[in-house]
Amino acid sequence: MVDTTTSAVEVPPASSRSERVGWYFYDWANSAFSTTVVTVFLGPYLTAIAKTAAGCAGDDPCTGRTIDVLGFAIYPGSLFPYTVSLSVFLTVFVLPVVGAIADRSPHKKQLLASFAYLGAAATAGMLFLTGERYLLGAGLFLLANIAFGASVVVYNSFLPQLAGPEERDGVSSRGWAFGYLGGGTLLALNVVAVAFKDRLGLSTGDVARYSIVSAGLWWALFTTLPLRRLRNRPPAAGPARGSVLTDGFRQLWHTLRGLKAYPLTLFFLVAYLVYNDGIQTVIALASVYGTEELKLPDEVLVPTILMVQFLAFFGAMGLGALAKRIGAWKTVLISLVLWTVVLIAAYLLPAGRAVPFVLLGGAIGIVLGGSQALSRSLFSQLIPKGKEGEYFGLYEISDKGTSWLGPLLFGLAYGATQSYRVAIISLITFFVVGFVALLAVPVRRAIIAAGNTPPRVL
Repeated sequence: MVDTTTSAVEVPPASSRSERVGWYFYDWANSAFSTTVVTVFLGPYLTAIAKTAAGCAGDDPCTGRTIDVLGFAIYPGSLFPYTVSLSVFLTVFVLPVVGAIADRSPHKKQLLASFAYLGAAATAGMLFLTGERYLLGAGLFLLANIAFGASVVVYNSFLPQLAGPEERDGVSSRGWAFGYLGGGTLLALNVVAVAFKDRLGLSTGDVARYSIVSAGLWWALFTTLPLRRLRNRPPAAGPARGSVLTDGFRQLWHTLRGLKAYPLTLFFLVAYLVYNDGIQTVIALASVYGTEELKLPDEVLVPTILMVQFLAFFGAMGLGALAKRIGAWKTVLISLVLWTVVLIAAYLLPAGRAVPFVLLGGAIGIVLGGSQALSRSLFSQLIPKGKEGEYFGLYEISDKGTSWLGPLLFGLAYGATQSYRVAIISLITFFVVGFVALLAVPVRRAIIAAGNTPPRVL
């Protein structure tokens, strides 16, 4: 069923190559946060600070000791996954409203700038994350991750304005590829700092903290390029009736009520939220698993995750090329099978062995970029015109660094068993359920039902 209630929208002019490159570079800018902060340094660093507050020292596993978080006693090893989960629970209420506002605002660039610089400032504020200040770290991460998600909602809503149905897989894949190059480049600089920390007179904790701060500065610096090149367009859903904020809340309610008119789009969204929650949890907690369960040092973990970033560039481009031949839907399904194999291999990895971990990281890199880039472009085909921001607000509930059920399950599994292996294998549920749900979506029919023209190959 096609929505006929939305007012006519002025067709925006075609995008230029310069504008698309500017759009790609916001992925370059913000990926430093998801790579350096979420994936590599903050999890182990915040866990170490929580352990110090609990009275643990060195390699003490801290069994049975807890810290106080707003009156709740939790294990230090569960602090980071619980914080990630809480941040995403809060974004459930924030991001869809941000999307609705973006659809009605003629100042979308300014919205992007506000959220990007807020997140970058909170990240840079982790310069003061020392001693036993685990609550400061958790609070700053909550703010940064919510701002990150909000900025990506606005960023994603540009995609249908920049590329038509036949171009969208390629444009989305190039954006993700730029993001992995950007995140990988900053991480490479931080790898050098890890390697030379003794010569620089820095401890492992100092290097982690300065690396986290560098991600905030990088994010702020490179956000200037998309802000210079992207163009504001007439509101996708027409002008707001009154205040943009109040109209955003009003329209969000209408959108949620109207989702039943697009059941296939809703079903795809549910499938995506399930399997991508698993992907994001693996990304966010890989370094914690490597440190705490496999007992691997930063000298192994950081270069491996760096390798993943650059392989993800080729993975995004490669799976994008595969999607041109067999379609994005089939390519994403193949990637979910590969993710299941990755988790089984992670569960079986021996402790203290670097080579198997590095090989597993290579497999993650190949499958990572493509599964995310193609999911984004596929979802963009299922959105009714004029509602891009609103729907991407719902979509972003489980995008970069914004998973919540996965970290919650990981934290609960660890809390119940004190085993990171049990916690990591529990995530296989997301890929199995996500695969079955996505397989059941008739994608071509869903695109037509949303009022859009499907690409030749799906």
